Amino acid sequence: MPPKRAIPCYTCGPPNDGTESPFYQCNLLSMSDDESSTGSVEENVEVEETTDLSNSDVCTKYQEASKIVNLALTGLISQCIPGAKILDLCNFGTTIINTQAGKLYQKKVKGVAVERGVAFPVCVSVNDVICNLSPLGSEELEPLKAGDIVKIDLGCHIDGYISVAAHTLIVPESPDSPPTSISDEMGNVAVAAYNAMLVAAASIKAGATNKQVTDIVTKVANSYGVNSIFSVRMHQMKRFVIDGVKEVALRHPTADDLEAGEQKLDECTFEQAEVYAVDVAMSTGDGKPRPGVLRTTVFKRNVEANYKLKMKNSRSLLAQVDKKFPTLPFTLAHFEDERGAKMGVTECVSHGLLTPYPVLHEQKDANVAHFKCTVLLLPSGTARVTGLDMPEYFKTDKKPEEDIQQMLDDIAAAAAKKAKKKAAKKKKKKAASS
Repeated sequence: MPPKRAIPCYTCGPPNDGTESPFYQCNLLSMSDDESSTGSVEENVEVEETTDLSNSDVCTKYQEASKIVNLALTGLISQCIPGAKILDLCNFGTTIINTQAGKLYQKKVKGVAVERGVAFPVCVSVNDVICNLSPLGSEELEPLKAGDIVKIDLGCHIDGYISVAAHTLIVPESPDSPPTSISDEMGNVAVAAYNAMLVAAASIKAGATNKQVTDIVTKVANSYGVNSIFSVRMHQMKRFVIDGVKEVALRHPTADDLEAGEQKLDECTFEQAEVYAVDVAMSTGDGKPRPGVLRTTVFKRNVEANYKLKMKNSRSLLAQVDKKFPTLPFTLAHFEDERGAKMGVTECVSHGLLTPYPVLHEQKDANVAHFKCTVLLLPSGTARVTGLDMPEYFKTDKKPEEDIQQMLDDIAAAAAKKAKKKAAKKKKKKAASS
């Protein structure tokens, strides 16, 4: 089970789960036996905070985080040109997220600053690398070149309310000209992954099940002749929890997959006021990720595990993680003492204190596409709040099945209607101000 962050209680502080965070402040009440017996304690106990979408303030925080995610994605896309370094791109995206988030919710709550910033490290994965590549400053990687397939993955949170997104693009010859000579296979897999994300997002609604979404994603992959990346899953997100208990697989495991150790997900039903990361990665290869030579740098604290570490570097690393990244994923690139972090992380992982996000690879000659968005299950329906439009240069001659095409047509019509309404509102506002 992934680590969870408990709902904060400003009266009695955090539970004894091993985490340390400046978010919490303990104000234990002192009282006499007489006060306890008269029930005056109840007057001093605060009502538990509502942390789902039924709270309008929570909705606002998700929306603000989503705006920052889309802004960071847009900025990173403009920087993906020949000669760009992956490390510089990651740092650029991180700066956008932290700078923009830092402008919001600056007022302290009960004397404690509202946490905000990166929810998932900016990762820039190239060609056969599927995801989770966030290199260290000491490890120089080959810069981008024209024709490279780039997958960008990132997340932002405001007060623990998380929005994430991923996007796929081709590096152009120059910033002013779109990519050319894109293979039919690349077009197929990009369109398949993007359309699968759209229909999956539309299918995640109150009363539906994860099995139904998996069936739809599988149907899309088959229509375009590609394979879903097996280990990639969609997750429910909660406050300070990026990968909740409810999950959606991209495809159903076969008997061979189960024998190889893959787990079959329990069926779950989506409910109103929930939030999901709709994560889709597809490939022209076999869809089975494999390890490579690139170092794993992204990790997450497992707050349910405790162990008395032997190495000084390990203890130092864990103390910093507990203080700065108690529940959300982080990259070793965020630590000043990079050498010490690299030395200490091994012991932390071996004893289950940190969960690694390994850099995943496909076959060398495979084309990979990765798209991700965040959806909010609101009373008015499912709202997709992050993710950019697929680049127009991704094209295919293949067609999805009739029911999938109808869903895509409905999604496009709804988006066009929303854009028209937004433009009219903007025009009316401009006219009123003139």
